[in-house]
Formats: sequence, C-alpha cells, structure tokens
Amino acid sequence: MTDLSQAPSAASDTRGRVAELQAIREQVRRGPSEKATEAQHAKGKLTARERIELLLDPGSFHEVGPLRRHRATGFGLEAKRPYTDGVITGWGTVDGRTVFVYAHDFRIFGGALGEAHAQKIHKIMDMAIAAGAPLVSLNDGAGARIQEGVVALAGYGGIFQRNTKASGVIPQISVMLGPCAGGAAYSPALTDFVFMVRETSQMFITGPDVVQAVTGAEVTQNGLGGADVHASTSGVAHFAYDDEETCLEEVRYLLSLLPQNNRENPPRTECSDPVDRRCEALVDLVPADGNRPYDMRAVIEEIVDDGEVLEVHERWATNIICALARLDGHVVGVVANQPQQLAGVLDIHASEKAARFVQMCDAFNIPIITLLDVPGFLPGVDQEHGGIIRHGAKLLYAYCNATVPRVSVVLRKAYGGAYIVMDSQSIGADVTYAWPTNEIAVMGAEGAANVIFRRQIAAADDPETTREKLVKEYKSELMHPYYAAERGLVDDVIDPADTRAVLAHALAMLRTKHADLPARKHGNPPQ
Repeated sequence: MTDLSQAPSAASDTRGRVAELQAIREQVRRGPSEKATEAQHAKGKLTARERIELLLDPGSFHEVGPLRRHRATGFGLEAKRPYTDGVITGWGTVDGRTVFVYAHDFRIFGGALGEAHAQKIHKIMDMAIAAGAPLVSLNDGAGARIQEGVVALAGYGGIFQRNTKASGVIPQISVMLGPCAGGAAYSPALTDFVFMVRETSQMFITGPDVVQAVTGAEVTQNGLGGADVHASTSGVAHFAYDDEETCLEEVRYLLSLLPQNNRENPPRTECSDPVDRRCEALVDLVPADGNRPYDMRAVIEEIVDDGEVLEVHERWATNIICALARLDGHVVGVVANQPQQLAGVLDIHASEKAARFVQMCDAFNIPIITLLDVPGFLPGVDQEHGGIIRHGAKLLYAYCNATVPRVSVVLRKAYGGAYIVMDSQSIGADVTYAWPTNEIAVMGAEGAANVIFRRQIAAADDPETTREKLVKEYKSELMHPYYAAERGLVDDVIDPADTRAVLAHALAMLRTKHADLPARKHGNPPQ
C-alpha cells in the first residue's frame, strides 16, 4: 500500500489554486472599484449585477465568460485588462423558466463594445437561439470602443445578424438603462420590445452636439432621445418607467405572457374569473350614438381576466390600442380602435403600431382579438403625402399573413377600407361577431346619401329635409345591425354582455387551428 503521507502534497497545491480562483471570482463580482460603483449609483443607476439580480429569480444566474479579457494593444489598453471586458453574460430563470441575459457594465470602459465584449454577446445570443429561450439585453454602454477600431464595429454587425436570425424565433427584449448612441441603437430596434427609464436612458443615432453642428438646433440628450420622446413621439420605446426597479419588474411580467420560443404556446395560468361571466357594464360603457366617444380601455378591461391588461406603446399612436391580456387563463393579443383619440381613425402611426403588434402575436402563437369602432382612415394631405397607402397596407398584410386564431367584434362603426383592414372576415378572420349597435358600411349614412342622392337633394325645394329623409332611408336599407349578418359577413350578432363568454368559447374552439402559408422564402411586405 502506498504511504500517501510521504507523497508530494498535490492536494495542498490544488487548494491553493482553488483559493486563487475564489479570489479572482470575488474580484470579478465586486467589479473594477468601489469608486466606480459609487459613481454609477450617484447617477441614479444600478450596477449590471444588481440589475441581473432584480430581473432573474434569486440565485438562478449562471454566468458565462466571467474571466474573459480583451487582447487589444495600443492607446494604453494593454495596461488595462479587467475581467468580463465590460459585459456580464449568462442565463437564469424568471418564474422558473429559462431566460438568457447580457448586461453592459458601465464601470468598465463605459460599457463600450470591443472584440472580446462582442464575442461574449455573440455566444450568449447563439446559446439563446439554440436553447429556444428569451433573450434580455440590459443596455448601458457608450457605443463602440474607439481604441479597438473597426473590429468593434464588426462586433456590432455580429449582434445585428443574430438579432435578425432570432427574430420571430425567440422573444428579444431590450432594456435601455443608460446611453445608446450611433449604430448601437439598431440592435434594440431589431428586437421585439424596448423598455426605457426616464432621465437615465437615451437613444439616438447622432447626439446633440452633432445635431447642433449640422442643423443649428440646440437640444438636450433627453430632449433628443429620452424615454418620453421615444415612448410618445418616435414610437421606438414600447414602455417607459420612472425607475429601474419598476422597469425590470415589468420586464418579468411581460416574460410571463410570452412563450419561450415560436414552437411553444404562451403559459396558461389558473383563472378564478368565471369564463361565462356576463359583462353587463358594457351595455352602458359604449354609447349607441356613433358620434359619442368612450374609453375602449374600459371595454377591454371588462372582457379580459380580472381586468389585467399590459398595453404596448401606450403613449404612441393612441388612436389604437395594442395590449396583451388573458382570457380564461390563456394569453391573447387585443387590437382595438380608441374612440377617445381622433375618433379611433386609422392613420400612419396607428397602422404601423398595430401591424408590428399583429406580427409579434402571430410569431409567438398568441391569438388575436380585434375590437372595431373605426370611422375610416384619417384624411389629409399630410397623411397622403406621408404614405398612408403603404403604411395602411402594412396592417392589412400583417393580418392577412397571420395564421394564429383571429376573432373580431364590431362594436359600433366599421366604415370603408378601415373595416376591411381591421381583420374583417374577408381577409381571413376565423370568427366575426357584431353588437346590435354595429354600423358596417362603405361610409357613414350622411356621406353616402350626399354622394348617391346629390342631384336629388340639390333639386329639392327643401334640400335639408330631403337630405334627412334620404339618410334615414339609406340607414334602414344598408346600415341596419343585421345587414352584414344576413349576407354572411358577420357570423352572429351578440348581446354585448355575452362578449367575454363568446370570445372565450370561440378561442377554445380555435385552439387546435392549423394553417399553412404557401411555400416561399419570405413575403415582401409593404414598406
């Protein structure tokens, strides 16, 4: 028998190496210095690791590449080679489901992207695609690392290519927690959802200094690309919040409504809200008079489980509502006109907003409910010159291309091309319903009568009385609530109070729907 007490002490050498490893890991965990951490906190910002802890379930994070360091030389880089290279990558869980994440560490090189930094992000993106799990990026970086030159730019190219490869395959969520300038802004723009925090996060292609030099206009960073600007004016941001904690909590909530990938359905939860609950309030919420406004949000909240709704792009293109909710515990996407804003008309921005939302729902197996109260497309020179035809066609294309279950309900007005575009039966809605207050027509009765009976009205002794009489005749002949149902363009006219139950049963029937698109590389949607 070998006397181990006389053998060289390999174990003690290993313990020394393990101790060294633990010291390095602790250094990695702490980051570059306490001073850098204090500077980050002084700006009202959390560190990258603090953000990851808030996003993921406690103790679930597994880091990838914590010991990675750059190999660049010149401009003093060879003397500064911190671990992680300014980005923390890995995976963990949210509500027990796997989520991949990368977070820029602003304390290291200002979170700027270099070759090693980019390769870490490329790897975690590839892992997310391969594993079929959502990817969340926590963005707080100063763009490309100038000292590394063109290899940094190539790193961005690799990110963009992977964003595109993952599009419609796994959910991609960008959380803006600091500056994002230049080409770096295009990665968030390629993802499914963009979250921003007021005052601390900005996105722009050219900064205020360049804007002033070129145009002479003076503008602050927040005025140019802050959270409120992108949430209400540009439409770049889907959500904006006052602080990081609330923002990251809402990211967790959004993830609970999304599937892991395009091969799965969104997670179902147990529902205590009775599926057959009558919605008596709807009778009073929606006035029968088509000219009176009301809040469509209240209608949606009355229909869905427990009134819980996550509205997407809440402050942009407010004449249409796009929201995620649950019905009988199943996730649904809701697209609805908002009569409180511009009477609920479709315009350029509303068409773009709804088209992207419909595409997202279709990509991730989320059934679509469409609630119509639309008087048409917004008329005007600005709209026509701005391309309302091609922008409206985006929404039409998105609906026509969608293969998920689609159910529509006409509450009141549904006029002209806007009625067709808003998921009418003729473009492929699976089931269509209408309330007894519906008015489905080419245009409003007044406008139609003015066109059809123009000469008769002009020749009358009392044109106004004649016009009123002919408007009533047109309404009674072509705009009564059952005209579309009699011709099979609406499957049924329902009691508004039964809307929740009718929608739930229709979607339950459609749960096994299967539809194939023609064989093709991809479509060529309107731009």
